[in-house]
Amino acid sequence: MSRWDKVPCSADTMGRMRIALAQINNTVGDLDGNSAKILDFARKAERAGADVVAFPELALTGYPPRDLVEKHSFLDRTACALRRIAAESSHLNLALIVGYVARSPENSAIRAQNAAAVIENGQIIFDQRKMLLPTYDVFDEARYFQPAASQSICYLRGERVALAICEDFWNDKQFWERRRYSRDPIEELVRQGAGVIISINASPWNIGKRELRQAIFHSHAKRFGLPVACVQMVGGNDQLVFDGTSFAMTGRGELAATAKSFAEDLIIFDSVSGTGDDHDNHLAGDEAVFEALVLGTRDYIRKCGFHSVLVGLSGGIDSALVAAIAVEAVGKENVTGIGMPGPYSSEHSLRDAEVLARNLGIRFEVVPINCGYNAMIRTLEPLFAGFNQDTTEENLQSRLRGVTLMSLSNKFGSLVLTTGNKSEIAVGYCTLYGDMCGGLAVISDVPKTRVYRLARCANARYEAQGLAGPIPESTLTKPPSAELRPDQKDTDTLPEYDVLDAILEAYIERYESVPEIAAEARLPEQLVRDIVRKVDRNEYKRQQAAPGLRISPKAFGVGRRFPIAHRFTE
Repeated sequence: MSRWDKVPCSADTMGRMRIALAQINNTVGDLDGNSAKILDFARKAERAGADVVAFPELALTGYPPRDLVEKHSFLDRTACALRRIAAESSHLNLALIVGYVARSPENSAIRAQNAAAVIENGQIIFDQRKMLLPTYDVFDEARYFQPAASQSICYLRGERVALAICEDFWNDKQFWERRRYSRDPIEELVRQGAGVIISINASPWNIGKRELRQAIFHSHAKRFGLPVACVQMVGGNDQLVFDGTSFAMTGRGELAATAKSFAEDLIIFDSVSGTGDDHDNHLAGDEAVFEALVLGTRDYIRKCGFHSVLVGLSGGIDSALVAAIAVEAVGKENVTGIGMPGPYSSEHSLRDAEVLARNLGIRFEVVPINCGYNAMIRTLEPLFAGFNQDTTEENLQSRLRGVTLMSLSNKFGSLVLTTGNKSEIAVGYCTLYGDMCGGLAVISDVPKTRVYRLARCANARYEAQGLAGPIPESTLTKPPSAELRPDQKDTDTLPEYDVLDAILEAYIERYESVPEIAAEARLPEQLVRDIVRKVDRNEYKRQQAAPGLRISPKAFGVGRRFPIAHRFTE
């Protein structure tokens, strides 16, 4: 993570308050649970001597609430919950800034607004509405919220506070070469005489996002010469992971307070001295990706009401990584590995799966699919007469494994975690209703080359505790294979994964053309064209896949929306 030296600066132009930043992990729609958490952190902030405690964007309702905001009952109960927070915090000697979903003014085209309430002495003393509503990548706020026509300074504890809601802070004309919006809410608020800026955020994490976020706040702080405090949501909500990493900066853009990444936290920033708590856990690179996947997996499982999971263990690297993530997410006692050897499974693959399960300390069961496979072949033989064996028979094995896992899921109430990676899903090297069966695609945004790095990372976490890494070295070094036909290797169908992943990143994340990719990577155009064609042709599979956790700037799912039936080709 990029960092600026933590050097206290002059307080001549700075607001005079101790600001607590409470990064909480809330659940969408859990108004009672979220309210209790807000009040609990407010009490902690008071004990720490804070004058004001700021909570993330939509802290009360969870983010993103999506079509819940279309329900009158949701809006009514949100308003009641906000009043209850005000009443129950009346004895606290500090102010609360709480993000919530508000009703729009009467006769508005859209019934809800993204809002922030300032609560003090049991009363809502100020209410700010979000002006800039993002509609790119994973965001769809203009569908759900009415934008604010204007915003005002909040007078709080004798200080003029510019209160921003996430995107309102992200339109600095001195930072972006091309801006998305014509208005700059922060500039407008500063012109009203702000002495300190507080921004509440629900900014989803992806690789590089924390650095970008700090760079934008650094630019604002230096531009206006004012201290800024950024409180950020933490936790997983569906496909999105929020990293926390709340922070505050002085008017010179120096980092003055930092919170943990991927964990709930509370930090204090003193805007007079320009100093604050340093809880930074210095997660970066693959370690940060691993933590994001653990957090997203844990929250998806628990917030969906599951307690245990099933993972099909093939002896390969993908299922090994998913199992290691699952153990860190919900505990080894809640993870069961299922080995499902078929007619072409190797002995070493089943052995690697057994060793992995033993190293992780999880339950391991073996359910061979040979009998089911032979029975299906006999059943279909009259219809298949005259046809050679092909991918049909290969996919049948995968689908029998899917049936097995889903049957166990139904019987025991465990969530199935799928094990496909981004490289495979991108080109359709996966089987509908087979290895794609499950409730969460843990590594569907992780390219194969990064899968290997994350597997090493998983082992290193154990080794740091003086334990042997759980993923066997043979799993890390053997050529990847689906083992659906004799002596099969992934490279029979695909280029080496370092080549494939370079093509996929250029095409999926940067939208480069075939000639551009070929020239940049020094690859034959025909190879690139073949990969691109596979990506385009398999959109129908991806839109039937389990939701996956987003770690890249362009993940399959809510942030990438292509038609299934279309005839545009590269």
